[in-house]
Amino acid sequence: MNEKTQRKWDSAAKLYDLTGGFGPEKRWQPHKQRLFSGMYGKVLFLAAGTGLDFASFPPGQDITAIDISAGMLEKAKPRAATYQGELQLRQMDVHKMDFQTASFDQIYTSCTFCSVPDPVAGLQALRRVLKPGGRLGMFEHTGSRTFPFGLMLNVMNPLCRHLGPEINRDTEANVEAAGFAIEKITNVYLDVVKTIEARAPSDEQT
Repeated sequence: MNEKTQRKWDSAAKLYDLTGGFGPEKRWQPHKQRLFSGMYGKVLFLAAGTGLDFASFPPGQDITAIDISAGMLEKAKPRAATYQGELQLRQMDVHKMDFQTASFDQIYTSCTFCSVPDPVAGLQALRRVLKPGGRLGMFEHTGSRTFPFGLMLNVMNPLCRHLGPEINRDTEANVEAAGFAIEKITNVYLDVVKTIEARAPSDEQT
């Protein structure tokens, strides 16, 4: 497990709900609900955080939610307990998941791949545990190709990286580099906040 990343998010857990649990969640929740509405089968959710996203999950699902931070998961437990379905929490590093290959029908992320240390390797790890043809649904913030926003994000990124997430990653390119086929990108706010819907290769394509 990446101890540096774990310590960073254990520290962030203390104030995470205060900074991200009110305005941002209300603003983005309808878009997350639309993305998560297609859940079926065995679902992996990365990363659980303090469980703010659980309220956007459709009921009756079989979900395993992982996070590298024990501090985050401790705060997520009460929210997981109220979910109307199966929701298991596990502490795990995406780079070192112990799930068997092709364990999940679908995988979802929410503002996650701004923080994974090696995003392409992390996405490749997700592809391993996703069944052939399985769906990857992502709600993410990324870098921008729009001036001046792209420049601003590049300038701010060194400070943001130190405090928490990176804010200028080309997540779409990383998804394709990991071997997924992107089916749909929906911009939620400019080209910075978006949903990405992709598929793992089917058996015929591998």
